[in-house]
Amino acid sequence: MKKSNGLILSASGWRKVFTVSGNEADSFPKIGKENTTIAMLAAEVFADYIIKKSGSKNPIIVCGIDTRPTGPSIADCVLRIFLAKGVVPRYLGITAAPEIMACSTRYNGFIYISASHNPIGHNGIKFGLNDGGVLEGSENAKLVKTFLKRFEENDVESRLTALAKQCDAAELDWTYMNAVSAKKEASAFYHDFMMRVIADSENPVKQKEFFAMMRAKAVSKKIDIVCDMNGSARTLTIDNAFFKECGITLHMINNNPGQIVHGIIPEGKNLDFCACELERLQNAGIKNAVLGYMPDCDGDRGNIVYWDKKSKSAKVLQAQDVFALSVLSELAYGAWCNSGNKKYKPAVVVNGPTSMRIDEIAHAFGAEVFRAEVGEANVVNLAREKRSQGYTVRILGEGSNGGNITYPESVRDPLNTIFALLRLLVMSTDDEKSPNLFKIWCDANNLTNTHFSSNISISDILSTIPKYSTTGTQEERAIMHIKTTDHAVLKKRFQKEFETDWIVKKEMLKKKYGIVSYQAIATNGINEVKDITDYSVSGKGGLKILFFADEAKKQPLGYIWMRGSGTEPLFRVLCDMKGLNPDGEYRLLNWERELIENADQADK
Repeated sequence: MKKSNGLILSASGWRKVFTVSGNEADSFPKIGKENTTIAMLAAEVFADYIIKKSGSKNPIIVCGIDTRPTGPSIADCVLRIFLAKGVVPRYLGITAAPEIMACSTRYNGFIYISASHNPIGHNGIKFGLNDGGVLEGSENAKLVKTFLKRFEENDVESRLTALAKQCDAAELDWTYMNAVSAKKEASAFYHDFMMRVIADSENPVKQKEFFAMMRAKAVSKKIDIVCDMNGSARTLTIDNAFFKECGITLHMINNNPGQIVHGIIPEGKNLDFCACELERLQNAGIKNAVLGYMPDCDGDRGNIVYWDKKSKSAKVLQAQDVFALSVLSELAYGAWCNSGNKKYKPAVVVNGPTSMRIDEIAHAFGAEVFRAEVGEANVVNLAREKRSQGYTVRILGEGSNGGNITYPESVRDPLNTIFALLRLLVMSTDDEKSPNLFKIWCDANNLTNTHFSSNISISDILSTIPKYSTTGTQEERAIMHIKTTDHAVLKKRFQKEFETDWIVKKEMLKKKYGIVSYQAIATNGINEVKDITDYSVSGKGGLKILFFADEAKKQPLGYIWMRGSGTEPLFRVLCDMKGLNPDGEYRLLNWERELIENADQADK
């Protein structure tokens, strides 16, 4: 067995098309002989790793799947190998990524079978210990090295088949039968964990006070929310009950597990279904329906639609704006909670292509922004490092993809995003027990003429955030297919093309966009290095060219960015421009694409 047919071994998850046909749009549940071997080998490698890491011969690993058709077949491979190796699997069946990761903190780790936002024929495996997040890059690299070495063995298929047969049939049967009980326990733990996360307190008394206040305000405003579950793993988690406890009515569509009726990634046209339901409710007289969300298949990302009271229509909130509003909410709340605390050092951790609107929002609250390479694990690990240095990193995430991670979670969660927005909407009057977050933001940003009322909307808040023109990550313009497999070589060629063209276009760029100087920045893992002189040092990581309005590089105007995807055979590009300047964003991105295409020529 010498080839893996497209298997991508990223820290964010090992992924490939698992359906036996090899067609990424195929919903057939069978995975075939080769993919069975891949699944068993992945389980064996992780079992050996976790046994050594935990120091236990019988570590307990939480296992779960999203709602993809191939999930049960892959899970069966994993469970058989685990039992044969002495690992104790705690199988949850269908479970959302935030739920299984929260639950894993009580055991030795987790293995989650999902391909996140990829098409339905894809599947994959996420590995983690008991810190609530996926394995960091260096640890994942150890698994990859072992996997690839064993993958080349001539007898790997027969050896793993024989190992799987050593699984005790009675233990396997009990594991499946106990899944209902294990899932209930995981959901209960996830519920309590989310109370801690959203209230930002480990104290049950303070949690109760916070949610009592939130419920009273939500009931007073009578807020309704829509969710297009799209058959995702969130169909079987806590959302409906959690919102009900908080006095909020949740209207769900496509709420049967596996009822995947449209594209999985919660962006673009896929959000139209949620928007249409929001408009239907409004037209039916339910005027309190103001927000909607759609998770991806594993339920860890929930991008947003909102009711725009000015146009009287439902609109899709762009991914960068989703993150911006969440950051605004959390930093405003943090500023209120820590008023007078001289040791409070707020910070936000993001990935390289997160819009600079975050920097402006953070600056208003005296918070620093730190950037890591694309990848949830990179952002989470950089946040951990900054906390160890004394920073308060309450919110982090990949603004380019929408959604956010709210500490102490280590994974994106749509509940965190929705509650960040709800805070802004319901905490809009001054009283003794709660802050007026919108007013705190406006005061911090010197928006002295803003009208404050108890009936603010998402549209009102959006009108106050910094304006940027940013490429959407799922636009066709944001994706390139390149021939050069060595990205360090490609970026070295790009540097030559860019520096040559810069001399030619410098005066035009100054006249048309105010661009005077630039800075090259590389992000690799949790490290960001500025003023690089050799673009190839960014390797497979992110490369950004940051443009300035002055020679001293103190007034950033925008950037172009590039990186090869770690989970898909794609090369991603993006432009972020200050102001409502779609023409500038369009032209600078086209310039970047042209330079990359030139650099990708084989004769360079």
